[in-house]
Amino acid sequence: MSEGGRKPGEFGVDRSEGFGERLLGLLLDRAHEMPPQLIAPLVAEEVARVGGRDVSILLQDYEQMLLVPLPGRGLMVGDPEPVEGSPAGESFLSRRTVEVPRDGNVRMYLPLLDGSDQVGAMAVTLDSVDDDDRRLLRRLAGLVADMIVTKDAYTDLFFQTRRRAPMSVAAEIQWSLLPPLSMTVPQVEVAGILEPAYTVAGDSFDYALNGDILHVAMIDAMGHGLDAATMATVAIGAYRHTRRAGTGLSQVYAFMDKAINEQFGHDHFVTAQMMCLNVATGRLQWVNAGHPAPLLIRGRAVVDRLESPTTLPVGFGGEEPVVSERMLQPGDRLLCFTDGLIEEHQPGGEQFGEEQLIECTNRAVRDHTAVRPVVRALSHALKQGRGGVTSDDATIFLIEWRGGDADHLATLD
Repeated sequence: MSEGGRKPGEFGVDRSEGFGERLLGLLLDRAHEMPPQLIAPLVAEEVARVGGRDVSILLQDYEQMLLVPLPGRGLMVGDPEPVEGSPAGESFLSRRTVEVPRDGNVRMYLPLLDGSDQVGAMAVTLDSVDDDDRRLLRRLAGLVADMIVTKDAYTDLFFQTRRRAPMSVAAEIQWSLLPPLSMTVPQVEVAGILEPAYTVAGDSFDYALNGDILHVAMIDAMGHGLDAATMATVAIGAYRHTRRAGTGLSQVYAFMDKAINEQFGHDHFVTAQMMCLNVATGRLQWVNAGHPAPLLIRGRAVVDRLESPTTLPVGFGGEEPVVSERMLQPGDRLLCFTDGLIEEHQPGGEQFGEEQLIECTNRAVRDHTAVRPVVRALSHALKQGRGGVTSDDATIFLIEWRGGDADHLATLD
């Protein structure tokens, strides 16, 4: 509708550009052709225009233990900050701005959110802070996160910053295959984590939200090293291919089974679990091809295991699988995991086991609210409980179903 056709009182009549819009617009206008290494100096310049200084951009390391400062002209580069027990980590985990008074100034820590995926945190010092500063810097941090994720496809800069130890070729393949580690929409939230971060090979997960259906897959390819990473790549590729074709879970299993069998032969296999969750109704369907049963968490405690008929791992030519169903209640959480999590032997020879997993899960959901901090805390607690040993890949994927809808997000106030 043309401006002259708008009714009195409708939004958009005042089209003048304010100070904050000019700053964000400048960053956005230049972002399209900006080399990745120039993000830092431009952000530092933008922050200086609102009276800010000592800008740090902190990225999450692959083990999710540290927030590592991004090097760049105009940025303050210090030591990595721990995720646990630091203001930067609090902002990162809570997805909220944290303000720390310091020597008559205010040090602000803002979460870097690409959509709902947590990239890291941005820190800036100001003499004083008002609501206009908070709003502008929050939006600036969101734009910086989007730029980092977009430019990551064109550079190794962000990967090198996040990598805090030598990484195997297999692990690099797996990390390049993964979707964002977390996603949050009003109806559902998901988060996943891989261990050991720098040598993972055969484990992987994937998800997609298509309309009202959340599609999830978790796989564990046999073996270690490049062979396992290659099988995992084929399995995830086959899963995405059939998912995008709109096929049902039985057909997804059959296609993955055929792809692994034809590529690697009868003596190779991949265990898998595929799910479809209707985020509007809570109807869950799943197929289990050799994975441990997911745990159902309700009211901050594990209350059940999603037992179901299992079929052969993909690659073994199993019969058509049984598709299991269950109706979830709002607030229910599903904890999916690979067998490396419970089959690890503790010092002295005893397996870690599912009962200890349940005890650790109950503690994690009591101590943390949001899905991503629960996954992170649980993974690290389990690793510590196993004596810091992870001889096999171990993956956790957590789903929280809330119900409702997201239509209000498409309506302008």
